[in-house]
Amino acid sequence: MDLFDLNGNEEGAKPLAERMRANNLNDFIGQKHIVAEGSLLRRAIATDRLGSCIFWGPPGTGKTTLANIIAQTTHGDFIKLNAVQAGVADVKKAVETARDALKMYGRRTYLMLDECHRFSKTQSDSLLPAIEQGTVIFIGSTTENPYASMTPAIVSRCRVFEFRRLSVEDIKGALLKALKDPRKGLGAYSATADDEAIDHIARLAGGDLRSAYNALELAVLTTPPLADGSIRVTLSDAEQSIQRKALSYNEDDYYDYLSAFCKSLRGSDANAALYYAMRLIEGGCDPMIIARRLVAHSSEDVGMSDPNALVVATSAMYAFEKMGYPEGLIPLSNAIIYVCEAPKSNSVVVAMNAAKRDAVEVRDDDGVPPYLKDNTFGDKETKAQSRNYKYPHDYAGGWVKQQYLPDRLKDRVYYKPSEYGYEKQVRENRKNKGKPD
Repeated sequence: MDLFDLNGNEEGAKPLAERMRANNLNDFIGQKHIVAEGSLLRRAIATDRLGSCIFWGPPGTGKTTLANIIAQTTHGDFIKLNAVQAGVADVKKAVETARDALKMYGRRTYLMLDECHRFSKTQSDSLLPAIEQGTVIFIGSTTENPYASMTPAIVSRCRVFEFRRLSVEDIKGALLKALKDPRKGLGAYSATADDEAIDHIARLAGGDLRSAYNALELAVLTTPPLADGSIRVTLSDAEQSIQRKALSYNEDDYYDYLSAFCKSLRGSDANAALYYAMRLIEGGCDPMIIARRLVAHSSEDVGMSDPNALVVATSAMYAFEKMGYPEGLIPLSNAIIYVCEAPKSNSVVVAMNAAKRDAVEVRDDDGVPPYLKDNTFGDKETKAQSRNYKYPHDYAGGWVKQQYLPDRLKDRVYYKPSEYGYEKQVRENRKNKGKPD
């Protein structure tokens, strides 16, 4: 059977991921932390009171799907643009259309912008007044951290919802449903899939439902039918469709091996860390998972005792991304050995957690000391106080004693260097400057 004849119209020509896209919140898969019953976002959608927001998360996690659900649920108009293709003229036209709809019919307009991190400052500036005035309700969708990749003025006027990778169970359920659905899914093919095949696709999709759908559809369309005309997708078919061989261990073993790898890094055992890394990779684990854990541990367990560990780890991750398997295993192994043999210190994590705790819990921190404030647009008093700032480079050694923390937190010491590796030198430098340990 030809996929393009599945429904007798253009609907059948769409990829499975597009055909299976949910059109209501009850069918929406994953992201329970933001769309569960009673959640802020769900209430806002149900009452048609959603304000400007940004959906941020990995691909295939439902950002565009949720935006489409909002479009079908709301009583307002809906305009969809892509930041890669849309220019300032497109934005202005959308805003003008929204303004007319609001003035003439009292209808609000939702402006959905895919890949919104690709919006230039000029494009963002052309949209900002419309968001501020409520002419449009902006819904941005991005795979990049909006706090780092987007114009702060836009982000500050939006509520950011972070999407998470879908669980293996969520993806398995979606794949099984797609196999049985005769209208939108693959039910017309009388296709079944072995449990191991579904498990393999769901696990190797990495939380990306679109990738899982694509793999399943490819497996069904390329597997020869049996004598009775039905199609059976085996583990071998799944391996070929998602281009990864099956893990040669069960799910529990996978997490045990990964845990052992991380603890071997922390325990400075290069032999064990290398073995567990290769055991995982040769069993079918994505090497980039190993690389990402390595980057994390280069700061979590080595940190400032050897700052170069982070440089080596990130370089290895970049090298593997560019070189691929198997050549990329060489720089990856180099980094694993380096992180293992480096002196260990968790002082960075301890400092981060302590500072984060104060940032969350201390609400009345007295504000920034006056002499540290930005005086570019300040009043006369602010500019006068800024003269009390001591410019470190005007003093011997490029350092001068000066209070930087707010008054209430002025005696806090978050970072306490250990006595190992480079941190031993840091301790000595702090001692010479009269800084607290």
